[in-house]
Amino acid sequence: MKTQRVGFALCGSFCTHAAVLKELEHICREYGTVLPIVSQACQTTDTRFGRAEDFLARVEELTGHKPIDSIQAAEPIGPKQLLDVLVIAPCTGNTLAKLAAGVTDTPVTMAAKAHLRNDRPLVAAIATNDGLSAAARNLGELLARKNYYFVPFGQDDPQRKPCSLMADFTRIGETVEAALEGRQIQPVLLR
Repeated sequence: MKTQRVGFALCGSFCTHAAVLKELEHICREYGTVLPIVSQACQTTDTRFGRAEDFLARVEELTGHKPIDSIQAAEPIGPKQLLDVLVIAPCTGNTLAKLAAGVTDTPVTMAAKAHLRNDRPLVAAIATNDGLSAAARNLGELLARKNYYFVPFGQDDPQRKPCSLMADFTRIGETVEAALEGRQIQPVLLR
């Protein structure tokens, strides 16, 4: 088991939660400490993909930790240097925008701000319907920013959703490993 401490932040994009939970399970098998962080949307929104209560219970079951679910609970991540790497998966267009603008009004964005103050890596696995439209500039901003690493991504349905971008969630683990070494895995853009 690897000794690095992983933060795993989960946002909306509910259609991706099953795939992301599968990768969270893999991360939990590889790393001794995995601290979950959840957005308000994950905490409160029941969808056709499942109930929020069940989702939170599964996250806690996998990680062995109650999810960090408030700005106040996320803030100590930085001063206490709780994490070696932070994963945000799925990282929605809303979260991309907040990260690019330095907005810290959710548990996930506060966790990111607190973590990045320690000059440590943040891994983003994007899932956004407007990645090649309104969210494109935010994505570009973060691609150029120090300590941000991206899970390889591409258009998930170019014909029906030409602006939509989705990370290959199965590559979260290898992206984390590379980020801990200060490397962006390549190619970052999938065909």
